[in-house]
Amino acid sequence: MRRSKVTVIGAGNVGATAAHWAAIEGLGDVVLLDVLEGIPQGKALDQSQFRPISGISCSIIGTNDYKDTADSDVIIITSGIARKPGMSRDDLLATNVKIVKEVTEKALEYSKDAYLVVVTNPIDAMVYTSYKVSGLPKNKVIGMAGVLDSARYRSFLADAIGVSPKDVNAIVMGIHGDYMLPLVRLANVCGIPITELLPKDEIDAIVKRTQNGGAEIVAHLKTGSAYYTPAAAAVEMAKAIIFDEKRVLPCAAYLEGEFGISGYFLGVPVVIGKNGVEKILQFKLTEEEQSLLKLSVEKVKEQVASVNKILGW
Repeated sequence: MRRSKVTVIGAGNVGATAAHWAAIEGLGDVVLLDVLEGIPQGKALDQSQFRPISGISCSIIGTNDYKDTADSDVIIITSGIARKPGMSRDDLLATNVKIVKEVTEKALEYSKDAYLVVVTNPIDAMVYTSYKVSGLPKNKVIGMAGVLDSARYRSFLADAIGVSPKDVNAIVMGIHGDYMLPLVRLANVCGIPITELLPKDEIDAIVKRTQNGGAEIVAHLKTGSAYYTPAAAAVEMAKAIIFDEKRVLPCAAYLEGEFGISGYFLGVPVVIGKNGVEKILQFKLTEEEQSLLKLSVEKVKEQVASVNKILGW
């Protein structure tokens, strides 16, 4: 049996870290691609040399040629410019939509059956772009956001309560942006509601911090944005596909009536396995939650309208 193959497009901080995680997690052979000559080659060569230390047998190569990505099982798209202080995710749209369109087209020339995990911001608009360009069925194109946002939410809650993050169950739905919806009602520590463990004002502050989680890191870094957790989140999704894990992960999936939404990608809980998005888990939202989710939908609609205008669709 051949090894699975994962291609990461974009050798910046997110892409290079994703390639590193993919190798460590044993997802298969890894290809790191970028348009800049020498960058993917150098980073991949460095990573390939940690294999004896980590006991890894896969190959890790860097390239500028899409031919080297042929027959990839999963393609993680991280290409695009990153946020700087004062920039919103929407500020990236005009530039990144053209990049995502081009890399999707080129990648699928050599891997027509690949699953796409889109990381580029603004994610909900970029995964829509990749979906429309690719012509792939909706289950094969997934946006990474909810895994990242939920990880931030769970981390903040764990630190506030003083417990291990792996014992905190919490989910963030909606857009990857200011209108994301960290669900308070369903958040718990081993089944104990967080409302029993933290006062409301502290929970409200954590919700707000989660919504601004990316901007907080950008403000510290000054010249870039988060990359360790976004990369790990994308690899967690790829791993669920390659190993058919049936993981329940919050991801940007294409909705056709679920939660009363149609025609857009939005962060919702999905089952991810060998067929990509195998199921969207629906549940009843409160009126307040539904109202907040609607704000996400309206913002995604604006982004999609911008994408359609830019690309003449």
